Amino acid sequence: MTTPRTALLQSSGRLGDVGHNLRLIDEAAERAAAAGARLLTVPELFLTGYAIGDRIAELAEPADGPSAAAIARTATRHGVAVCYGYPERAGDHVHNSAQLIGAAGERLLNYRKTHLFGEFEQHWFTPGDTPVVQVELPELAGLRVGAMICYDVEFPENVRAHALAGTDLLLVPTAQMHPFQFVAESLVPVRAFENQLYVAYVNRTGPEGEFEFIGRSCLAGPDGIARARAGHHPELVVADLDPAFLTASRQANPYLADRRPALYTTIG
Repeated sequence: MTTPRTALLQSSGRLGDVGHNLRLIDEAAERAAAAGARLLTVPELFLTGYAIGDRIAELAEPADGPSAAAIARTATRHGVAVCYGYPERAGDHVHNSAQLIGAAGERLLNYRKTHLFGEFEQHWFTPGDTPVVQVELPELAGLRVGAMICYDVEFPENVRAHALAGTDLLLVPTAQMHPFQFVAESLVPVRAFENQLYVAYVNRTGPEGEFEFIGRSCLAGPDGIARARAGHHPELVVADLDPAFLTASRQANPYLADRRPALYTTIG
């Protein structure tokens, strides 16, 4: 069996230019496919840029909108599933969302960020209310893939919910900014270890409006070690996933089996 391989695009794209950013996704998918990857993940709000302020309402699209159709064409053209961040229009609400489109062009999951960070996000977005969204991905040997966005991964309950639901690979499109580099470098690998899963943490990079994104995207394994790590500049990172190692690691580190939920009832 071919080793499942995934790609992480660390980039901020071009602020407010959806067409340009769709082309970047297509180019990255072509490069990912050439490197043997079957899944590409790009950062939070990649379609539009993060610091778009009052243009969010103008640029937001429904989950089945024109950009989803464009990414479906990219996915089928290159044989690569694509997970991307975008502002989702849903009736009168706009969500900070991540959608996964399979290599056959089908929409597989759509996740709405549940924990909004800071005044900017809390002003412009409506939080989601579904913490675990996941799907088995044939492109990755049937691994169960889940999604959350940036700040969500900093809440241990969120990631533990995925672990209990059987997520093998957690995709985290991100817009992590200065001075929180320790999240990418330390917290994310710990999340992977304590929950015995892979975490693909895919960040923006460079200045954008009032923000300075720090990069440092990574694929962290269930042993708490980053299989691949980007620097501070735009970069396509490719790394392997090992289902057999994941199974062995879970047997050696039985955190989920050794839990005592009756002791945790006082935790709100």
